[in-house]
Amino acid sequence: MDSPFLSIVIPCHNEETRLPRALGQVFTFLEEQDYSGEVVVIENASTDRTLEVAQEYARTYPSLRILQEGRRGKGQAVKTGILAARGEYRFICDSDFSMPIEEVNRFLPPTCEGDIVIGSREVPGAIRYGEPHYRHLTGRVFNFLIRLIVLPGLQDTQCGFKCFRAEVVKDIFPFQTIPGWSFDVEVLYIARRRGYTIREIGIPWYFNADSRVNVLRDSWRMFTDLLAIRRNAQRGAYDRA
Repeated sequence: MDSPFLSIVIPCHNEETRLPRALGQVFTFLEEQDYSGEVVVIENASTDRTLEVAQEYARTYPSLRILQEGRRGKGQAVKTGILAARGEYRFICDSDFSMPIEEVNRFLPPTCEGDIVIGSREVPGAIRYGEPHYRHLTGRVFNFLIRLIVLPGLQDTQCGFKCFRAEVVKDIFPFQTIPGWSFDVEVLYIARRRGYTIREIGIPWYFNADSRVNVLRDSWRMFTDLLAIRRNAQRGAYDRA
């Protein structure tokens, strides 16, 4: 399959438990569509059987590609996977699939047109299920900082579901420098800086108590990443050669 319509990119660090359910959902969904698709799993410095689980599924599904990224970090894994993907549209998601898989089509034409379409838990139409109030409050504080420092106007940059046109991927992801959780903010900043359209759509979202985000540790790290994005922009790190 040289150029499928859709690539679904799933970064995985120690996901041997959740990955089978995620891949089962994804392939059931793709088999029901009238367009071609591939799945790209990026095993990211796991210490469990994530790689072996993915390889077992690859023997059944030829459209499953498995990559390895030894440098730990969600952003690093996503960068590796989305640049290696071959789809006309490239969809990033987490292996916990906190959004129903059927929502993926809402990110694609003809339902939604745009250079980048991101899922949002804040815009009209969004519904949150089971999220503790403190997690919501922490997220809103961080999003306020994002809007204040680098991306005014976007209500939810940290939702894990995002779709990019292939041409946009090739233009912005080579310039990504942040390997961790804040990579979303950086790539969206680069995209806006280059004039690409970013659309937010409200999604149903289910809180997962097994989230890998540590509120205190990762919030501080993300804040320093925002400052790094500003510094990178000022020194021309995001400018095309």
